[in-house]
Amino acid sequence: MEILNNIYNTIIWVSNLEYFGAIIMGVMLIIIIASIINSMKTKRIIKKYNSLMKKLGNGTNLETMLKGYIDKVEKVDNKNAEVLEYCKNLDNKMMKCIQKVGIVRYNAFEDTGSDLCFAIALLDFEDTGVVINGIYSREGSSTYGKPVEKGASKYTLSTEEMQAIDMAKRNAGSYYANV
Repeated sequence: MEILNNIYNTIIWVSNLEYFGAIIMGVMLIIIIASIINSMKTKRIIKKYNSLMKKLGNGTNLETMLKGYIDKVEKVDNKNAEVLEYCKNLDNKMMKCIQKVGIVRYNAFEDTGSDLCFAIALLDFEDTGVVINGIYSREGSSTYGKPVEKGASKYTLSTEEMQAIDMAKRNAGSYYANV
């Protein structure tokens, strides 16, 4: 009887094993089918994405087009840096150019009229330059030039020359007024 019991238990165990194997095979079949469906959907989405990118890129790949634009922007950025450096150098050179002018007309002698004498100051940003004085008389005329550094000269200046320098300082260009 014991032998029959062992055979009966083995048969029941094998039959339960068959059900378990069938369930595993069914689950695996469902997983394979789901994987195939996901793969097909993914391919369809990738195809739509590539089509959209070509439409946005006017027939070319949008990624390639964007890379081209980024390269152009980098070139413009580099050129802009060059232009800024050039402008900075130009500004430095402009500081040494004549920017301030003052002129005073006057009569040096009582026997001449019409304010034929003049003093003109030509200064750069740092009030350095020259003051020129032209003196006219009935017998002749003379012109004198005196260097100016930082708004002053090591030579004695006449009242008119000092007025011309002061006028030039007041006539400073508005561009460099705040530098």
